[in-house]
Amino acid sequence: MTPDTSFFDVRLAKTQADLLGAQRLRYHVFVEELGGDGVMVDHQARLERDEFDAIVDHLVLIDRRRDEATLDHVVGVYRLLPGDRAAEFGRFYCDSEYDLTRLKATGRSLLELGRSCVLPDYRGGAGVFVMWNALSEYVLSRGVEILFGVASFHGTDPAPLAQPLSWLHHHHLAPPELRPVALEPGYQRMDLLPPQDLDRRAAMLAMPAIIKAYLRLGGQVGEGAFLDRPFNTTDVLMLMDTVAMSERHRKFYTARWQTKA
Repeated sequence: MTPDTSFFDVRLAKTQADLLGAQRLRYHVFVEELGGDGVMVDHQARLERDEFDAIVDHLVLIDRRRDEATLDHVVGVYRLLPGDRAAEFGRFYCDSEYDLTRLKATGRSLLELGRSCVLPDYRGGAGVFVMWNALSEYVLSRGVEILFGVASFHGTDPAPLAQPLSWLHHHHLAPPELRPVALEPGYQRMDLLPPQDLDRRAAMLAMPAIIKAYLRLGGQVGEGAFLDRPFNTTDVLMLMDTVAMSERHRKFYTARWQTKA
């Protein structure tokens, strides 16, 4: 059966309700679920926000069955920061965690992806594919060549993450000419295990779904992870070169959501 997506809308946030709904969703996921915090987090209003919210595009997934008046309508969000806008602002979000010098020096069209999250009940469902379709349209319409952003593991203890971090380092490291490097003092080496001790199944089971999705699209990682203690996460920088994508990855990336009965 074809999944019912008729109750979903996906759009760039244009109203205050959409923005606040995105910040409420982020609070639910990053603060209540994952235990994060930040200097601009509003615990009383239950809003997760920061200084980038004023300059980014928020791609929001709306469930029309939910109540907009209570900011309950946004069930998924992606925060998008084009390179030219970041240059005007003075930095990307990732500049606080990674040295992006090589990436910026390419002179290519960049798009930073951030704060991506989906309510638990919608993870792995059709709504995620609706969002990916909209993201692909955004990228293609703007001629974006490289997408990048941090994706997170829960917690800041590297020991339980030895398998997935080492797998990413040994199998998916970005080429030197593009490779961002994690900054001190949050730098955490990723090659915690030698190649002969890797267990692919264990690594994939411990890998967040968003990272596995990027890998399926040919995604690569920067050097080192970053321990974001205020957010209680271990971050890895993911990047995708849309020009270098294989045809298989490109078709997967640009395909419309569809299933066969």
